[in-house]
Formats: sequence, C-alpha cells, structure tokens
Amino acid sequence: MPSTSAIDVENLVVDRGGKRVIHGVSFSVPSGEITALLGANGAGKSSTVMAMAGAIPLSGGEVRLNGARLSGFVPDRIRREGIALVPEGHRVLGQMSVEDNLLVAALDRTVAGRKSGLDQVFEIFPELKERRLQLASNLSGGQKQMVAMGQAFIARPRFMIVDELSLGLAPAVVKRLGEALTLAANKGIGVLLIEQFANLALSLSSRAMVMERGRLAFAGTSAELKSNPGILHGAYLAH
Repeated sequence: MPSTSAIDVENLVVDRGGKRVIHGVSFSVPSGEITALLGANGAGKSSTVMAMAGAIPLSGGEVRLNGARLSGFVPDRIRREGIALVPEGHRVLGQMSVEDNLLVAALDRTVAGRKSGLDQVFEIFPELKERRLQLASNLSGGQKQMVAMGQAFIARPRFMIVDELSLGLAPAVVKRLGEALTLAANKGIGVLLIEQFANLALSLSSRAMVMERGRLAFAGTSAELKSNPGILHGAYLAH
C-alpha cells in the first residue's frame, strides 16, 4: 500500500539508448525526512530521478504522489503537483538576474506569494539577496546551486529531489546547502538526496538506499548502512 504522505516508486523500469538502465526498482520517499540515494557513477541514480521528475519516459512501473499516479506527466505538471527537482550541475538561467531566476519558479503564485517566497529564499541564503540584481551567469558555482535550490523552495514543494548536491563545490558551501535541506525536512518537506559521497549523505539523511547497476542493493535506515560499510564498498567497487 502507498504511504499516506510520500512519493512511491513501484517497479520502475527505464530504458535509455536501447539499453535497460533501471530494473524494477521500488521505494518510498516519506515527507519530513531526508532519504539518500547512493551509488557510484553509472549506477542509475540520475536516470531514476529524471524518470520520477518526468524528464525521461518510464518503460514500466509507476510513480505516485500521496497515492495519485504521476507516471506520464510532463516535468511542469509534476512540479505543479508538488515535486521540485534540483538537477545536477547547479543549472541557472545565466542571462537573467538572480531575482528573476527565482521568480520564474513562482509564476503560478500571487504577487504577495512571490514576495513571500523571495523573502524566504533570501532568509535561507542571504548572499543571494545581496546579488539579487546580478546576472546568474556571474555567480560562483556554490551561489548558482543556491539559486537552483531557491527555485525549488519558492515553488512551495511537498517534496524535493536534489541530484548531486555537492558536485564541484567547496566544503563550506556544501555545509550551507545541507543545512538548507535539513531546514526543509524540519518544515515537513520530503527530500530525496542523490549523492556520490556517502559520508555527506548519511550525515544528513535518516533513510538510505544504495543503487548498483540499476538495482537497489540496500534500503533501510542511514544508521544501518553506516554500520554495514561493506554494502557501500561493494557497490562502489562494482563500477
């Protein structure tokens, strides 16, 4: 049975380039918690979350949000339903200002709602407020990732999917971003964190999964995975 407040992935199958890359994966992402999805490069993590977000088609299985079917919806519809994706690579609209990057993600909100959303993002990331009129292309990698996460926050999601939070970023910036995800979870947002660096992900999450060659090699609590390092070791060596 689906969880009462969760994203439920049921027997997910994904084919890319004529090759099966995800083989019948099932898991749940509950609200109010951070769930980590770990694995080596090429394990299938990004294909899984891109399928969940509607960016690539499913070859089989279902994705449900609080029991309602999302499979086959386009990314904008899935975002409107309450799932915000922060894609890999801290992507921003470079020729737009920081503020306009954020407002683009809040077009369906009222004027008051957009202002409230901006205030919330600037409270979480005050350095963005200082640069609100600056072109996003001129930001550092860490600041761009803050904008990408801000776009998710301002959309008022029920769930966030964050793909490779730490990629190419300094430890101090990663710490700030991790604190923002913890804040989101404390406010009731469910977070699926896709991360190559296990220590970081396990320090933030309460639940964890390990993916290996398009299948789940482990699903349980983060504490259980910490106490069984051989599971992670084997998954990363497999690639």
